[in-house]
Amino acid sequence: MNGSAEPTTPSPSASHWARSGGWFLLVGGAAALTHLGVFVWLNQVTRLWPEISNAAGFGVAFVVSFVGHRWLSFADTGTGVLQSLWRFGASALAGFACNEGVFMLLHRGLGWPALPALIAALIVAAAQTFVLGRFWAFKR
Repeated sequence: MNGSAEPTTPSPSASHWARSGGWFLLVGGAAALTHLGVFVWLNQVTRLWPEISNAAGFGVAFVVSFVGHRWLSFADTGTGVLQSLWRFGASALAGFACNEGVFMLLHRGLGWPALPALIAALIVAAAQTFVLGRFWAFKR
């Protein structure tokens, strides 16, 4: 040995982080496309306020996101399904609050068209969702 102590718990390898991050991007992308699809459909077909279409898109995308992240992105979680669901729900609601705030600022405050404002808001909220998901909702 080189004099250093062996770790008592193995740390995640680079390939583990890459796999988890890859799944996160794929699942997040699928959820974002779901969110956008519901938003566009409701906004164009029903002519709902964009903020309501955004909330409905979030609700549908939440299911895609939770299932994908629970069993793919963070498959090594040490939490039970109900605990993860509660935590991820809280994380997702925080992400949605961020999303809706950015969306309203860009769309209502700065006059951006609804779709580009939503895309920007989804990107901002994605980073927050990853951090809360990895280190709290699906904590090892």
